[in-house]
Amino acid sequence: MLLRNATLADGSRADVRLDDGRIAAVGDLGDEAEAGLDLSRYVLLPAPAEPHAHLDKALTAERVRVQPGDLDGAIEAWHEQRRRLGADDIARRAGAAARVCLARGATAVRTHVDVGEGIELRAAEALIGVRERMRPLMDIQVVGLSYPLAGAAGAENRDLLRGALEMGVDVVGGAPHIDADPAGHIEVCLELAAEFERPVDLHMDEHMRSSAVDLVDLIRLVAAGFSQPVTASHCVSLGLQPAEVQGRLAADVAAAGISVICCPATNLHLQARDVRTATPRALTALKALLDAGATVAGGGDNVQDFFHPLGCGDALQTAALLVLAGQLDIRTAYGLVSEGARAAMGLEPCSVAAGNPAELVAVAGGSLQEALATGTEDRLVFRRGRLVERTSVVRDVTTSMERGGHDG
Repeated sequence: MLLRNATLADGSRADVRLDDGRIAAVGDLGDEAEAGLDLSRYVLLPAPAEPHAHLDKALTAERVRVQPGDLDGAIEAWHEQRRRLGADDIARRAGAAARVCLARGATAVRTHVDVGEGIELRAAEALIGVRERMRPLMDIQVVGLSYPLAGAAGAENRDLLRGALEMGVDVVGGAPHIDADPAGHIEVCLELAAEFERPVDLHMDEHMRSSAVDLVDLIRLVAAGFSQPVTASHCVSLGLQPAEVQGRLAADVAAAGISVICCPATNLHLQARDVRTATPRALTALKALLDAGATVAGGGDNVQDFFHPLGCGDALQTAALLVLAGQLDIRTAYGLVSEGARAAMGLEPCSVAAGNPAELVAVAGGSLQEALATGTEDRLVFRRGRLVERTSVVRDVTTSMERGGHDG
């Protein structure tokens, strides 16, 4: 497949040839007579990946009469709701949300799925089924999420999480800050991951308590010799630390090889609601982590659920929020939802260059800046060199100014 006259992220124009699932060539590929797909109205980018989703919760926002105001309220409301969910309902919503992510450019998604009392393994079974059905279109990684896990209180959840791993869940998940024993929780997750040879992705420090940084225990335990890939999602309280502490812990994160995922939309929505003056943004220490050379990604988190009713599964919106709330430059922000996200998920690197996987998204517009500013859904999505999704936007001018259409 030949893609003609696309604008690239650096502003240059090029033709791009796709062959056997990879990018074969980029440049002026000549031969005007050769048929190709005209992308002269589009900016062509490496496809984003969604490194932090909750597809089991997706599209449930309208099932609660009053939207929970903070994280604890959302968890409580969701736990009551999940008792009534069947596997078919979960699979239907998760599949629909995955297709939304795909239409907006993501060819890979990592989704957490609840494992625990009231939901048991129903959601894990449903998400594994969605993963298999979606394989021709996208990569889906399923993370078993359970808490508490430490001590006697976590015994049942430990058994259920083990069952999810035996069933085929891809990644060990958890939330140490919701456990009475955060360090013990982390130890359980690492032990299971080592036993099953799976990566780890933990909801880490998703709160505004500056005195609690469980990330320190994760760094210590991983640095002691843990061999599987480790990701820490959220890391909100790291952003509340003094600059010198941020710098030191960011360097330790980078040295330990831990990836960090920032989820700006949900954290902006749920965190710091009781802080009325100089309300913090509730994001992790992005600049310290990037300066330290750590792998950093941007995640969308929730798609119209109890935790974020306006989540839309769009990595371009996540990148825009990283610019606005995280104050990153545009190229860096998009890098967090593309290269950074793929790295955190353990996927092959991808850029618009010969030899790379042909995982691409073309967004209507003349530049990356314009694509993020408009957030248009006018996009073409390429997966393994094939066009798998195309959304077109039609704009009709219904009033002519020459005919006196102005009412004033």
